[in-house]
Amino acid sequence: MSDSPGFPDSAARDRDEAESASAFAHPPVAPDATAAYGDHPDQVVDFYAPRDGRTGAPLVVFLHGGAWRSRYDRVHASPLADFLARRGFAVANVEYRRGGDDIPQQRGGGSGPAPAGADPVAGRWPETFDDVAAALDAMPVLAARELPGADVRRIVVTGHSAGGHLALWAAARHVLPEGSPWRLPAPPQLRGVVALAPIADFAAAVRLGVCGGAVTQLLGGEADFADRAAHADPGVLLPTGIATAIVQGVDDIVVPQAVSEAYVDAAALAGETVGLTLLGGVGHFPLIDPAADACAVVAEEITQLAW
Repeated sequence: MSDSPGFPDSAARDRDEAESASAFAHPPVAPDATAAYGDHPDQVVDFYAPRDGRTGAPLVVFLHGGAWRSRYDRVHASPLADFLARRGFAVANVEYRRGGDDIPQQRGGGSGPAPAGADPVAGRWPETFDDVAAALDAMPVLAARELPGADVRRIVVTGHSAGGHLALWAAARHVLPEGSPWRLPAPPQLRGVVALAPIADFAAAVRLGVCGGAVTQLLGGEADFADRAAHADPGVLLPTGIATAIVQGVDDIVVPQAVSEAYVDAAALAGETVGLTLLGGVGHFPLIDPAADACAVVAEEITQLAW
């Protein structure tokens, strides 16, 4: 998750490592309930009730990051889920299938497990997208059952890094190409999307080498990249008509500011305004770190869309 594009200086790397250590230092927070949306062990959602016991709370659906790779699961986002629950939200922390060491390095362009010491391959095509679509489709029913105090008419989808990509994608399923298995006939019933340092524009992310080639791996390799990007790249799935905000650290060396800006620019060309909140002196990980001031900014952005 700390793969960095370009060659950041030692001070930037040290800051990134310190921010990462802080974000991952929080102990996991157990959910109030867990529900399955499919038969695979990764097809589950952890639910967190508002800590103040309120009813009618908006539901925040969170999609965790980690370059779509299996070494990062929803547990690292549980402190953030608890943070949002303490701010009065109902929270759904979604798990989904990611790439692992058992996935060929370039499906359709090579085979065999990743070499020893290499990163697991990013994502599973099409399973990663199957899961996010299935989880969002099942969410109103699951949340109504597991968190009866939640208002499933007020859903905000958010996600960090690779999860930010999935959040933007989930809000764009109604503009997927005809024939896409994930296409919705109408816009999803969302109050909005808050994407945190998202891998929002594939062309920019590939150009910058974000997360060690994770975008190309997510789509199964270069041979299928163009065809699959039309179904998976938020930067080409515009306009969505869904209220969208991005929160981005200016000093992010994992998913740099240029990736978010490319998406915002693409939206503008499509006639849509996407909010972009830039946080100076902030890198990649404070956005999900309850101990960081940036996390309060994230909560406020969600509040503005949800209430």
